[in-house]
Amino acid sequence: MSQASLPSEIQLHKQSRKLELVYGDQHYLLSAEFLRVHSPSAEVQGHGPGQEVLQVQKENVGISNIEPVGHYAIKIYFDDGHDSGLFSWEYLYELSMHQDEYWQTYLEKLMAEGYERQSDA
Repeated sequence: MSQASLPSEIQLHKQSRKLELVYGDQHYLLSAEFLRVHSPSAEVQGHGPGQEVLQVQKENVGISNIEPVGHYAIKIYFDDGHDSGLFSWEYLYELSMHQDEYWQTYLEKLMAEGYERQSDA
């Protein structure tokens, strides 16, 4: 694991439903919805390529808690009961670096399925 992928700070902002990650002088705010729909869990990712499950109705999901898992990941407890995904430092860094691209891809998948997101509360 490279030092670049290890955040120097992690802060949960419950009210705005965002997780802040700091890498050097860069700050990234990842929404709870973004993290929830990109959870590394089998429930979301499936058990192999092409088995991903599109997550819908996650616009208002929040994060109730985060806890470290060893020296390699955090476990995020979402307030919809989802807590089975372990977010490794590498995966969180990847999500931070590609947030705009991954979010756009997610929105396109929702549109393709005919799902209309509820506007942000």
